[in-house]
Amino acid sequence: MSNELVVSSTQKGCRIALLKDKGLLEYHREEDGNQFTVGEIYLGTVRKVVPGLNAAFIDIGYEKDAFLHYLDLGPKILSLNKFTKQVLSSRSSVSGDLGKFKILPDINKHGKISEVLTRNQKILVQVVKEPISTKGPRLSCELSLAGRYIILVPFSNAVSVSKKITNSDERKRLVRLLTSIKPENFGVIIRTVAEGKDVAALHNDLNILYDGWKKGIQTLHKAKPRDVIVGEVNKTSSILRDVLNESFDSITIDDKKMFEEIKAYTKKIAPDKEKIVKYYNGRAKIFEAFGIEKQIKLLFGRSVSIKGGGYLIIEHTEALHVIDVNSGNKSNSEANQEATALAVNLEAAAEIARQLRLRDMGGIIVVDFIDMRKAENKKLVYQKMKDEMKDDRSKFTVLPLSKFGLMQITRQRVRPEVNIITAEKCPTCNGTGQITASIQVAEEIEQTLDHLLVDQNEKNISLALHPYLYSFFTRGVYSIRFKWFMKYHKWVKLIEDSSLAVTEYKFLNSELEVIEVD
Repeated sequence: MSNELVVSSTQKGCRIALLKDKGLLEYHREEDGNQFTVGEIYLGTVRKVVPGLNAAFIDIGYEKDAFLHYLDLGPKILSLNKFTKQVLSSRSSVSGDLGKFKILPDINKHGKISEVLTRNQKILVQVVKEPISTKGPRLSCELSLAGRYIILVPFSNAVSVSKKITNSDERKRLVRLLTSIKPENFGVIIRTVAEGKDVAALHNDLNILYDGWKKGIQTLHKAKPRDVIVGEVNKTSSILRDVLNESFDSITIDDKKMFEEIKAYTKKIAPDKEKIVKYYNGRAKIFEAFGIEKQIKLLFGRSVSIKGGGYLIIEHTEALHVIDVNSGNKSNSEANQEATALAVNLEAAAEIARQLRLRDMGGIIVVDFIDMRKAENKKLVYQKMKDEMKDDRSKFTVLPLSKFGLMQITRQRVRPEVNIITAEKCPTCNGTGQITASIQVAEEIEQTLDHLLVDQNEKNISLALHPYLYSFFTRGVYSIRFKWFMKYHKWVKLIEDSSLAVTEYKFLNSELEVIEVD
């Protein structure tokens, strides 16, 4: 298994693709000047306290005030407010050391926000959800600074370990190590990737986070409301921080400045991985060279093909996402309907888990799998979905299939969903309608051809299509049609038909009768 990170610079920022075995797994877009990234800490001002919601609205510079619920204040909010007030009012510089700071008692879990916050109060807040749709950012006062191996939590003394580290001896070792080296009045959350790491690596990560906290407090000393106190690293660096491991083969970047920045960051967090950072200066665009552009066009449409046959229909609404699993006409290799349904559903589970990460879909997702009668088959699909999603960095919950064959999934949504329009204006109607992207039509033709020649063993096939597609398949000495002949050892006759729309095509048999293909 190989993991690759490919970064393409654009005029407005950059595009980032995470590949697993050459297949697109995650896709992100980062624009210059994009504010309110998850993890950033701001100095905000309380604009309104709403007792009915037990929440407050905070001004951090967004067009709409950010939302802060009482449950997101955290038990140490009194200590945070006291420390913030001391730093803002201090005439001399402040180091950020909490060793001599007296931690105040925790607040009541069932208290009222009006007892803690007042209008126009200055408060340190951290973005936990980016602005989505018509909503402003969501905030928390439980501040944390994320590193590669650990998360540093001010105003706490707890040391906790990721549940994914199951070895009890390793858990005790990590707790013992971090307890001995962490600063006083700072808590630590030990991440899964810390398993097996020595004290030097953990201590280096801790020092980086602690230095970031101290620089942030120095910024706070002279800060004005709406200022960023602790900024998050850029998107590329944050992905590296979270997913960089031994299975990473390469990080390829086509921008010289960004290449130097990422190389320096990689050297800091993982010196042994510095050599895998490469600069790309080829003639073709980097996403074209790695085959990413084509995958983006094919994977973000309403309909998504499944490897073993069948397809998904993905619909998005304001309240939830709905995914319908269909078998199509190419999934008939199994002995009976139950076996076919199970095979398609297992393949669909893998693709759905990929799509959730790829599109960064969050909230409630309802999946309508093909009906299965046997309880053990439903358990297999449920287990497959959990296994496929275990590497997802977002928090999620998967429920077993209901008696109606529906699976419910909740996935944490902290930033807007990635959505790419995969339709292009039709040249045959002067842009009055929309059609599926032509690159997807070419892919459909090749899939259908494979089905007809291999699965149905058709002979003397002809393909009628628009002159535009005719040129696409026949251009060059080693044309796509010639490659079909080398692959199937059967010649496919192509017929130019200008009466067809650019994305229309027909497969014909030896009698020139249309072959019906679903």
